[in-house]
Amino acid sequence: MPGLTRRQILLDLLSPYKARIAAALVALVVAAGCVLLIGQGLKQVIDKGFVAGSPELLNLALLGLLLVIVLMSLATYARFYLVSWLGERITADLRRRVFAHLLSLSPVFFEQNRTGDVLSRLTNDTTQLETVIGSSVSMALRNALLLLGGLVMLAVTSLKLTALVLVAIPFVLVPIIAFGRRVRTLARASQDSVAHVGAYTDEVIHEIRTVQAYGHESAAAAAFNQRVEATFATGIKRVQQRAFLVVAVITLVFSAVALILWVGGHDVLAGRISAGELSASIFYAVIVASAMGTISEVIGDLQRAAGATERLVELLTTQSSLPLPAHPIPLPPAAGLVELRDVYFAYPSRPDTPIFKGFNLRVNPGEKVALVGPSGAGKSTLFQLLQRFYDPLGGSVLLDGVDLKAADLQALRARIALVPQDPVIFAASVRDNLRYARPEASDEQVIAACEAAFAMEFIQQLPEGLDTDLGERGLRLSGGQKQRIAIARAILADRPILLLDEATSALDSNSEQMVQQALERLMQNRTTIMIAHRLSTVVNADRILVLQAGRIVATGTHNELLAHSELYQQLARLQFQSESNSEQ
Repeated sequence: MPGLTRRQILLDLLSPYKARIAAALVALVVAAGCVLLIGQGLKQVIDKGFVAGSPELLNLALLGLLLVIVLMSLATYARFYLVSWLGERITADLRRRVFAHLLSLSPVFFEQNRTGDVLSRLTNDTTQLETVIGSSVSMALRNALLLLGGLVMLAVTSLKLTALVLVAIPFVLVPIIAFGRRVRTLARASQDSVAHVGAYTDEVIHEIRTVQAYGHESAAAAAFNQRVEATFATGIKRVQQRAFLVVAVITLVFSAVALILWVGGHDVLAGRISAGELSASIFYAVIVASAMGTISEVIGDLQRAAGATERLVELLTTQSSLPLPAHPIPLPPAAGLVELRDVYFAYPSRPDTPIFKGFNLRVNPGEKVALVGPSGAGKSTLFQLLQRFYDPLGGSVLLDGVDLKAADLQALRARIALVPQDPVIFAASVRDNLRYARPEASDEQVIAACEAAFAMEFIQQLPEGLDTDLGERGLRLSGGQKQRIAIARAILADRPILLLDEATSALDSNSEQMVQQALERLMQNRTTIMIAHRLSTVVNADRILVLQAGRIVATGTHNELLAHSELYQQLARLQFQSESNSEQ
């Protein structure tokens, strides 16, 4: 969404609700008009009722005043309901829009931005806009109408007293402008500070076991306290500026009211205006003063919202580092051919440290290829490129002959199933976790996938079976159980390309044997690429690639590599030794 501004985003969000906005504005104008008519009703009550001494005129004036008050109440209800509805609706739309945009961003964005800061923008900043749209804007418009209408009615009642008010207005505007700018700057700083607190909280809670295991609770609490106090200090500065603004405005405007009362009182005593005219003038002067005071308070909310909107605009205008083709090339019928041609790649966070320099690889349809090598050799990076989480800086990655950059991203990823080493379990039921890649799957298909992954044995023992909630990040499951859920998910996905990141690493020997059988069935007629650390994973591979420093330094079967590759021999001794000993 390049080039978007705050105004464009707000207009885009408001445009679907033009009818409700119009109705809210009508209600607002009617309510403000009724408030201004009360002043004229007050004038009639005093001059034609009290001063003239006519009970009939007094009753008539009071009846008219009562009708105006009833109409004002109804219009105020309509305004409040419609504006509050708009605030809630637009906030919900904005959150959906921001979240959908977040899902479209590449992993590069999340490497460079902390999760807590992103969540703060999605929740706290949108809440600020809800307050503004659902309340502050309405109050600002209402009081702006009262301010202008009050000045007009005051002029109709007494030009002399109006002139006194107009003289005071410039003195009131100066602090509003001066303090308003400071409030906006501090509001943005306050939102950033709150985001930092959220980011730190998310990090500590996410890694609470490590925090407690190392006895880091006191240090974490102290660090959190420092961030909270910094947020408090920034907030106090903002509140202080708002307080100065409100005090300055109230002092100036009500001083002007006192001056009007003094001048107008002498005019009544001299017979130049009636008591009713003075009462109406004071009423309108108070309306103007109150409107100015309210606007000065609302400006603080508007400035906070401006800071929040700036942060949201930054998020919405962030472009993915993975440009999508305007006219994607359709993928041919799935075969499972994977190719990397002269690939040059370095992570954005480490541009001077390339992982691949002229890397080439071809995996034929249905072939089972295992990747082995020391840490940092590029095994996981290869998986990232195949799923197009990153684009190579040079060369190309192809699936079934189509460059990934030219293909539809969703169609590409719909052909790949992944079983990661650290399985991802969502805070949902077993059934929902399994259906994550295939929501339309039937219960029979879900159960079949669980049985194929040898997961039904522990799922049936859960309190509610497939409907059991697994808790945040699957904390209610063991490591091996999580792994089997992840394997069942891949089985259910039923995709032509399978990426296994040491899928049996968290299993005991008995479970591993069962899951290995399930994986053997899963790998049939599928292109499979495996990151391997265990002997049982590599011995059945059609081909083993030994990676070192981003290069393929050896290739062959297990026995061939043991005979000819010194690095593979070393890896076999270090990584496979314990397993080999246990099998002897």
